[in-house]
Amino acid sequence: METYDLIILGGGLAGMCAAVEAGELGASVLLLEKLEELGGSTVLSSGYMAFAETDMQADAGITDSTKSLLEDMIEVGGGVNDPALVAAYGQHQLETYKWLVEHGVEFRALEAVSGHSVPRGHIIDPHQAIQSLYRTVKKLPNVTIRFNTPVKRLLKNAEGRIDRVLYEFDGVKQTVIAAGGILLASGGFAKSEEFLGQFAPQLKDALRIGGAGNQGDGIRMAWEHGAWVQDLPYLNGTYGFHPTASGAVKSQGLAFYKGAIMVNQLGKRFVNESISYKLLGRAAFEQPEGISYQVWDQTVMDKSVFDDPLYDFELLRRRRLLYVADTLEELADCIDVPLEVLEETISKYNQGIQNGEDPDFGRKTLTHNYGKPTPIEQAPFYAFESTVAMLATYAGVSVNPAGQVINSFGEPIPGLYAAGEVTGGFHGAGYMTGSSLGKAAVFGRLASKAAVVRTIVN
Repeated sequence: METYDLIILGGGLAGMCAAVEAGELGASVLLLEKLEELGGSTVLSSGYMAFAETDMQADAGITDSTKSLLEDMIEVGGGVNDPALVAAYGQHQLETYKWLVEHGVEFRALEAVSGHSVPRGHIIDPHQAIQSLYRTVKKLPNVTIRFNTPVKRLLKNAEGRIDRVLYEFDGVKQTVIAAGGILLASGGFAKSEEFLGQFAPQLKDALRIGGAGNQGDGIRMAWEHGAWVQDLPYLNGTYGFHPTASGAVKSQGLAFYKGAIMVNQLGKRFVNESISYKLLGRAAFEQPEGISYQVWDQTVMDKSVFDDPLYDFELLRRRRLLYVADTLEELADCIDVPLEVLEETISKYNQGIQNGEDPDFGRKTLTHNYGKPTPIEQAPFYAFESTVAMLATYAGVSVNPAGQVINSFGEPIPGLYAAGEVTGGFHGAGYMTGSSLGKAAVFGRLASKAAVVRTIVN
């Protein structure tokens, strides 16, 4: 029977960072990927990573601190994030950014995104990041990746330590031993109707565009061995997708973070547009027939960012996904909302900006604590029908800062580690853009290091 120091389940960002980290430490590593290619949810993401005090921020003249990053994270998470996990992220986030750069991951731009007080959304091309890490792995003779190998069960030894993985390849079941640890990096359950029906029935009408392999396998296998789970009550979809969105071409736009408002089919605003798009999604689903539109003017359109996954509004126009009109009357006709109500909604919003106070929802910024709203008054006017999608789940097995999976008493389950989307406790009740890929990289490295330290020392 084969034996490795570390066995990793899943080849998204968490799994690949773990494989490189452990491999460069000299550990023997086996990564099992259930699909025929790497990437998971990572390659479907917008590519933002949440880091503070970076050279990119310094070059842009942005003053930031780890303290501010963590304060934003806790505020967005409603104060129910695990403080130990948040602190660990803060301690290792900047070194992880530098580590990614050193390993060929290209950070191409910086934007203000949901949940941040300053621009700290560092943008990567997720495919480039995964491939860059894969190139490193292929240079490490002690790291092996096997594709099309779904894992079926995790097995314990006589002492109660999880030390074996039962997986399947070409219809044949095989068992492999992990001398140091088994690291779950298997993603969430955005494509599991069973899990979503059990834990998020309110999202039954959300689009399903998560990674094909995200069926909750890792959570199920960890649960069998007593893993505690966290954040399930806070499951929300992601707002801002066009109803036709599917797969890798997500057709997503977050114009509300550049100054758009959101209205329902009655032509009325219904939420403070600066809050997390997870919470915006919940509010949107509560509207009549679940229909809502982002509405903006040319001032906001001029803030379109070329090739940005969230802010390339011109791309949405080229794809004919936007309604464009020279007058509000024409726009109201396009989206079939009452003109008088839409005009009143926008007039009241504009007046609130002029007076320095949004009378209905208290909006003061573009996103979280950053940016100033502008009146919607410069033609042409735009509307983008938007809905909620299940792209990734932000709940899962409980872990400590070392990435050890813990039980309901807070005790580590011997031999079992987890990182990335499969874990819970980090995000809390909300979601800060970039923190998902950020935690995948940070805790992928931390967990793999903790798992192999014993075998390396010995």
